[in-house]
Amino acid sequence: MAHLFICPNCGNRTTESERNAGFRRQARGCAKCGFGFLFELLDDYYPAPDAAFFVCDQQGKVLACGRGSFELTGLDDERVIGRPVRDVLGLRFEDGDDPVGTVLEWGVRKLKQTVEVNAEGDLPAQATADLFPAYDDDGGMLLVLTPSK
Repeated sequence: MAHLFICPNCGNRTTESERNAGFRRQARGCAKCGFGFLFELLDDYYPAPDAAFFVCDQQGKVLACGRGSFELTGLDDERVIGRPVRDVLGLRFEDGDDPVGTVLEWGVRKLKQTVEVNAEGDLPAQATADLFPAYDDDGGMLLVLTPSK
């Protein structure tokens, strides 16, 4: 069975039959832009053209900002990396839910979550969040925010 992968940096989608490169335990990087790792989707997923990508570690701190992140938040990488994603993006989910915590703790996907994004120094904006766990030994997650029209 082939697995679907997406690069959080450039949004490139690939289909691979294996998660690791060759016989090594090293995770595959993006063949298009060279970004250090890909996220496995497990089903068909197409982000919107204006979607913003954020890669987080197992504690929910931002490791990398991908395609669309600056356009959505106005924050550059230096102001975001190493900080908790909930705080730096001011995420407030519908009904007070915590999909970030659920994805990090349980390793499950949470799709189409309504969220208000209030990045530092910016006006609040409505968005839809899709969260994907990292299926590796380190944990973490991919957060994809699509601005509401």
